[in-house]
Amino acid sequence: MGEDKKHIPTWKEIREAKKADLKTVMEKDPAATSEWSVKHTYAGYKALAAYRVAHRLYLKGHPTLAKLIANDARRRTGVEIHPAAVIGKGIMIDHGSGVVIGETSEVGDGCILYQGVTLGGTGKDTGKRHPTLEHDVMVSAGAKVLGPLTVGAHSKIGAGSVVLKDVPPYSTVVGVPGRVVKQDGKRVADMDQILLPDPIMEEFKRLNRRIAELEKRTGVKIEPALAADGNVVAQAAISEFEKVGEEDNRE
Repeated sequence: MGEDKKHIPTWKEIREAKKADLKTVMEKDPAATSEWSVKHTYAGYKALAAYRVAHRLYLKGHPTLAKLIANDARRRTGVEIHPAAVIGKGIMIDHGSGVVIGETSEVGDGCILYQGVTLGGTGKDTGKRHPTLEHDVMVSAGAKVLGPLTVGAHSKIGAGSVVLKDVPPYSTVVGVPGRVVKQDGKRVADMDQILLPDPIMEEFKRLNRRIAELEKRTGVKIEPALAADGNVVAQAAISEFEKVGEEDNRE
């Protein structure tokens, strides 16, 4: 995408990009009832439309005017997009409130961004300091993608995740910091922010299986609370808390 960064979009290209954005919203947002409604009431669509004009002005040597348009769009929509960012077509910013797209960010065609997403920089580095999203990437609500990293095509970033390093294509990332997790051959729906793997719970399950195996081999039974299904650490903490509470009551 970097080689196209200095290309100044024509008005025809801007109109085509807006049509592609509108088509994406109509196809992927079940709440979108009409094109008129999207054009006039959808903050994400309106913010992208303003960005496309501001981006052209910025590249044509009118940065102050471009920033004024971007600032007005942020005030009206809650979406902050730097006019120097490079954004493809067929983009959907769902709800939009709190979305921030930094100056050197690059967003490929077909990407989906939910509310509260940040494509941000780290420190005061110069040059390329914001993320690159390749095409068809989904970034779920509240996720933060920070630094000059690349998120590969068709990847998904789970809600609330913090991504600090490159993500290979066709990956799913969850957690803080974000970790690439396997999907075990199960397809995750394109717009689903919930049906994502949980690496922490998977580790708890692995430990439980290991404990059960050791019990079988040694014949030694551990405390039932630790062997219960689900969160081993939580069960242990609850047991310890209850024990301390009983001691305090006796005193």
